Amino acid sequence: MRAWRILILNMFNSMTKTTLTTKAEATRDRIVDVALDLFRRQGFEQTTMREIAAKAGVSLGSAYYYFESKEDLVMAFYERAMEAMAPRIEAALKSAVKFEKRLEAILSVKFSYFQPNRAFLGALFRHAADPENRLSPFSEATRQIRERDQMYFAQALAASRDVRVPEDLAGHMPMLLWLYQMGLILFWIYDRSPGQRRTRALREKSLPLLVSALKMARFSLLKPLRKKVVELIVVVEGG
Repeated sequence: MRAWRILILNMFNSMTKTTLTTKAEATRDRIVDVALDLFRRQGFEQTTMREIAAKAGVSLGSAYYYFESKEDLVMAFYERAMEAMAPRIEAALKSAVKFEKRLEAILSVKFSYFQPNRAFLGALFRHAADPENRLSPFSEATRQIRERDQMYFAQALAASRDVRVPEDLAGHMPMLLWLYQMGLILFWIYDRSPGQRRTRALREKSLPLLVSALKMARFSLLKPLRKKVVELIVVVEGG
């Protein structure tokens, strides 16, 4: 009889923990949703944790329990974005054959996902140049997100037979392609043309040029230039 009571108690405790965990996750997600909405509408700098808590229907203490700062909310946004885009990028990579199409597929997913948050990203990119700032895409805090993002470019290269990168450059290509992507995103954020058509034109013209340059990079005549490119990438990587 005692064994049955213990079993029932354990089941009850397990159900209670599951319910609490689900409720906590729902609360956490609601706080993130509210924060992103406020960031979009009134700006990151102008929004306070008190406003976020009030609109999310939680106490200020509860908001700080889940997120110690607005920066933590931004990190949650980065992580959510990666989780949401992952299956789309993987599907896009499988649907393409040539490297240029794979790279274009990755970029299309990114720009499509970030479109609603363009103004918000503009506020965050003010911190991009400072690697000591947690919000910078070059910071230590965003390293895992950055490396996961670069993994997609590595997969695109590995699966494409039409582009063969020299060994001395191959290990640095994911970072180089990621930097290309970041440059496009930065241009897009500040693009004031209707529908950001200048960004589309830049993508359409620069992508074939980039792929052609990669195909030419294997020529021995360009080895000195490859060495210089690698040195620049190492500097960016912090080496």
